[in-house]
Amino acid sequence: MDAFFATPLGTFLIVLAQCLSVLGFVMISLLFLVYADRKVWAAVQMRRGPNVVGAFGLLQTIADALKYVLKEVVVPAGADRPVFIMAPLTSFVLAVLAWAVIPFNDGWVLADINVAILYVFAMSSLEVYGVIMGGWASNSKYPFLGSLRSAAQMISYEVSIGLVIIGVILSTGSMNFGAIVGAQDSAAHFFGWYWLPHLPMVALFFISALAETNRPPFDLPEAESELVAGYQVEYSSTPFLLFMAGEYIAIFLMCALMSLLFFGGWLSPVPGLPDGALWMLAKMLFFFFLFAMVKAVTPRYRYDQLMRLGWKVFLPMSLIWVVFVSFAAKFEWFWGIYARWSVGG
Repeated sequence: MDAFFATPLGTFLIVLAQCLSVLGFVMISLLFLVYADRKVWAAVQMRRGPNVVGAFGLLQTIADALKYVLKEVVVPAGADRPVFIMAPLTSFVLAVLAWAVIPFNDGWVLADINVAILYVFAMSSLEVYGVIMGGWASNSKYPFLGSLRSAAQMISYEVSIGLVIIGVILSTGSMNFGAIVGAQDSAAHFFGWYWLPHLPMVALFFISALAETNRPPFDLPEAESELVAGYQVEYSSTPFLLFMAGEYIAIFLMCALMSLLFFGGWLSPVPGLPDGALWMLAKMLFFFFLFAMVKAVTPRYRYDQLMRLGWKVFLPMSLIWVVFVSFAAKFEWFWGIYARWSVGG
């Protein structure tokens, strides 16, 4: 058996099984994330939420997905049909591809590359093309306006997210997620993670992630009261499902990034308890809960307020922070908490 797995075919089967396991985890998580999102929103509004299909409504998301899959795919007469179909596929596939470099435990990663952060940033940046393609191919003014607003919003907040991540890279001296988590492993446990030295940027990263993934209060590309659901207005059935799935997968990816970059990934916060993938999953679910709560309790921003926040507040703050971390790491200020190259390198 060992000899078989050493052959090209065996290696291919191993890689295929690993890819399917990661994809299966993401897709199964997606079903329950949508359910949890709706339940949290319902609890804040003092109503029940999904509670009919399956025990406690757990199968409601599966029923909704089947409904979308079985409905007819309607393509507008004037639409660019190939681009119209490719747009949701692009958004979904790029969102899934980013998970190839996300580790769930020490060594539990599909592709342990040295430039993992660059890879994730590239995949998330390319997702804007699916939105633009969908708005343009619909051959309608409303989707096109929604796609342009979405492109401007996503690009604006990608800049802030990138600068925040640069601060973490400067502290660690590596763009590998395993090295970043390793640099946070200390006797201080929870207080040795990056959330404390990079505290101002944790809030900035979280808010930028909301805008990057089009979540409330920054869901301007899908502002129903303004743009009739934005770039998705001409989509229905399976293509719409792919857009929504790609959006939730990107949200869960941001939860994973927050866990890895600032909160120790799979490291245990409690002395004496072992590290492991369960800690990583628990942290991701906690941040998704925060995403859901923000959706439930905050009013929507105006578009001009959104862009002003990104370019006039977050961009200067993140630039100043990069300069500060550069000097703090170079001269090892604050007992060297910003210079962990020997640990994370």
